[in-house]
Amino acid sequence: MLIPISNTPRDYSWGSVDLIPALEGREPTGRPEAEVWYGDHPGCPSVVADGSGQTLDAALAAAGEPPLPFLLKVLAAASSLSIQAHPTIAQAREGFTREEDAGVPRDAADRLYRDANHKPEIIVALSDEFRALVGIRPLDDTRRLVAALGEGPARAALMQRLGAEVAGADGAVAGADAAAPASVVRDLLAWALTDADAALVADLVRALERADSDEFAEEIATLRAAAADFPGDPGLIVALLMNLVILRPGQALFAPAGVLHAYQSGLGVELMAASDNVLRGGLTPKHVDVPELMRVVNVATGPAPLVVPQEIAPGVREYAPPVSDFALTAVTVTVDQPVTVALRGPAIVLAAAGEVEVRTADAVVSLVPGAAVYVGREDSVDIAGAGAVFVAQPGRE
Repeated sequence: MLIPISNTPRDYSWGSVDLIPALEGREPTGRPEAEVWYGDHPGCPSVVADGSGQTLDAALAAAGEPPLPFLLKVLAAASSLSIQAHPTIAQAREGFTREEDAGVPRDAADRLYRDANHKPEIIVALSDEFRALVGIRPLDDTRRLVAALGEGPARAALMQRLGAEVAGADGAVAGADAAAPASVVRDLLAWALTDADAALVADLVRALERADSDEFAEEIATLRAAAADFPGDPGLIVALLMNLVILRPGQALFAPAGVLHAYQSGLGVELMAASDNVLRGGLTPKHVDVPELMRVVNVATGPAPLVVPQEIAPGVREYAPPVSDFALTAVTVTVDQPVTVALRGPAIVLAAAGEVEVRTADAVVSLVPGAAVYVGREDSVDIAGAGAVFVAQPGRE
C-alpha cells in the first residue's frame, strides 16, 4: 500500500526563509518555514495527496492500520531553537497523568506533557553545514572557554561555580571540583535558570564580545548569535555549557531522553518518536518550568552523541540509534542501480534529491525533493531512478 502525502511548512519564528523552498525547487514565500511534518501525529498530520483533504491519521484509521510510532520532519533553522530536553517514557506517563488530573488543557501554553510518550530524536544534515548545541561538554573544556571571556562579574561567577581557578601563564585552567562534574552541572543549571539576574546575563554578553580564543572561536560566534536573538535570556548560560556540533551532509546526531539540545542553523531530516513533549531550558519566549526540567535533564558530561551510519548495501546506509521506535535509512540510487529496502513495519519514504520512484508489487509513486509516500503492509520497497531518499521505519527490537 502506497499513500502519497504532503504537508504545509510550519512558520515558527526560528525557521529559514529559503532552505525548504530551495529543497523543493520553488520560490520562497517570504515567511519563515521551519518544519514540514510527515506522519500521522495529531499535532500536524500529513494530508493524503489525492485532493480529498483527508489527513493521514484518518486514512490509517479507516484502513485499520495502527498509528505510526515515529514522526519524520524536514527541519530548517535560521536561528536557535529552544534549548530543550525530552522525558523518558516513565517520566512522560507520570507527567501526562499529572497534568490530565489537574485539568491542564492539552493546548495550554504552560502544558508540558501533551502525550504519554518519550521523544528521542535523530537529525541528519542535508545542508553543507548544520549547527547544533547538544549535550554538556566536559567541564575542563568549559573552564577554558570561560577563561577566554572578557573579565567581569559573569566570568568571575562562572569560574567560581565551575570550581575553577583563573588560567595561569601557560593557559591551563585548574578544576577544583573536577571529581563531581554532574553535581557542578546540576547546580549551575539551576542557578542559571532561577538566580542569574539580568545584569549578570548582560555582562556575559559583553564578556562574549570581548572574548578571544582560537580554540573556541566557533562556540563564541554561536553564543554571540544566540545573545543577539535572545537578549537577556538566562538560557545563554546554559548554552555556554553545551557541545557545539557542526555537521556536514550525511552526518547525524542523536538526542536521547534528558539530553539538552538546541539546533542552531541549517537544513536536516529529523526523525523522532511520535511525541510532542518538550521541557525547555532557555533561548525561548515560551514557558520554562525549571523544576520539571531539572527532574528530567541528564547532567552527564562528555562529547556530543553522534550517530555513525552503517552501510548495509551499496548506496544504503542505516542510522540506527538504540531505540525501537525508529530507524532511518539513507538511500542513493542511479538509473542503472535500483535498491530494495527491507521493511520491519509501516514506513515513510521522503525524497531528498533528484527524481525517484517508489515501487511495490502493485503500485508506483514518483517523488521529487520534499515529497513523501507512506508505505504499509509491505515486506520491502524498491527505490529506482536517480536521486536520494530517506526511509523512516520502526527500529530493531
